Amino acid sequence: MKKPVSCVLCIIAGVIVGFVIAGVVYAATGFSLFKEERDKPIVSSKTGNTQLAEVALRVVGIIKDSDYQALSQIAHPEFGVVFSPYATITLSTNKCFQAEQIAVFDTDTKLYVWGVYTGSGEPIELTVADYFAHFVFDRDYTAASVIGVNQIIRSGNALENITDIFHGVRFVDFHIPGSDKDSAEDYDWSTLRLGFEEYEDNLWLTVILHSGWAE
Repeated sequence: MKKPVSCVLCIIAGVIVGFVIAGVVYAATGFSLFKEERDKPIVSSKTGNTQLAEVALRVVGIIKDSDYQALSQIAHPEFGVVFSPYATITLSTNKCFQAEQIAVFDTDTKLYVWGVYTGSGEPIELTVADYFAHFVFDRDYTAASVIGVNQIIRSGNALENITDIFHGVRFVDFHIPGSDKDSAEDYDWSTLRLGFEEYEDNLWLTVILHSGWAE
């Protein structure tokens, strides 16, 4: 009687191992597909707003993970990406990086001037890491409660000029309300805005800006 039981146990063990192996293969394949999708979140210039919002959300995930190689692959091939610390874009002072520069952001420790601080007018001189921490991903925008496509969700004191600077731009706002959103003194809200422009029938990332009440 022991031998049949042993055989049955072997069969069960084999089935379990088979399921485990299959699960690992499936997980690995799923991860690979996710990475492939993440690395190429470019959309056709004819895509709808829903698809654009989905792509923008993947871009925010890329930013959250500091995956600058993936970010570089969606940078505008001709103009690169403009980084604006405030809603008012000033091309003469804001930094613009080409794809090959963005790809090595994780090892870039140089100090750059990204613009000037509102109020003081002092230069915003920061490393890439510090700039992203203060003026890009200062909050977790993957959890933004309000997302607007081609719609500015909320404005502060700064001039909103994205459509004046980038004609034909399509943008997505990731907005996080302040701690007292029902009050007139709701000062701590913030928005991360991603702008896309058409190039060779596709939309490419062309501007990343930050907006807040006092900006």
